[in-house]
Amino acid sequence: MHRLYILFGMFIGSYLGWYLGGHWGWWGSFILSGLGSIGGVFAGWKIGQRIDRD
Repeated sequence: MHRLYILFGMFIGSYLGWYLGGHWGWWGSFILSGLGSIGGVFAGWKIGQRIDRD
């Protein structure tokens, strides 16, 4: 279940990064999508830890 939270967080983070980076063109979308993926992995991991602990 832990991996599902990470995957979901990565998907949401990547999508938000792509959407927000669209104002700066293709490269902005690409870079912010990558950063959003990293942030989503971290957020999904932390959420998975918190849910599995309870």
